[in-house]
Amino acid sequence: AIIVYRLPWTWKCSKLLMKFIHAGLNTIAMILAIVSMVAVFEFHNASNIPNMYSLHSWIGLTAVIFYSLQLFLGFAVFLLPFAPVPLREALMPIHVYSGLTIFATVIATALMGITEKLIFSLKNPAYSTSPPEATFVNCLGLLLVIFGALILWMASRPHWKRPPEENAKLLRPIGGTPEGTEEESTVTDGSNTDKSDLRINSETARKNLKLDEAGQRSTM
Repeated sequence: AIIVYRLPWTWKCSKLLMKFIHAGLNTIAMILAIVSMVAVFEFHNASNIPNMYSLHSWIGLTAVIFYSLQLFLGFAVFLLPFAPVPLREALMPIHVYSGLTIFATVIATALMGITEKLIFSLKNPAYSTSPPEATFVNCLGLLLVIFGALILWMASRPHWKRPPEENAKLLRPIGGTPEGTEEESTVTDGSNTDKSDLRINSETARKNLKLDEAGQRSTM
């Protein structure tokens, strides 16, 4: 769901379609998270295991709560056509940052969970003796870290960013920003404008400095 906008073969699809795919994948993930949490609590209650005592459970429940809030606000602000464009532009950096933070938190929760399970389950042979089960799960943890690093790398690289749509200027309302390009147009146009202004100002300063030096020399 995070990299659905970052895949080059999806750039030919409309931004609205990609929004629905992004929201749909996140909804499926939220449903699976709720099912897994219900299964964990039922297993603990059936086995007389205390609930919410470990750091793994604290961080995991926190991630699910913030993920549900992220999903709700994403639907309300970015998918439904009622939120004004300035509000979307203001919330887009927060939405992106919180999504990446929740993703990294989920990876950390999974690593803590599989380690906790190994310590409690492997008694004979013990986890410290590195049995095949421990080696297998440790390799799974390394794959999770590599997977998380790749996703975060793709989500943070500018050249993986979805380019603005070709018909963005035709769809732009008077004084507004085209739908589906709030973040792209703001970042791209703003940076280009700032760079051009800096070049003009620097060139003007150099010309003025040369004129001042020439005037001083002629006076001397």
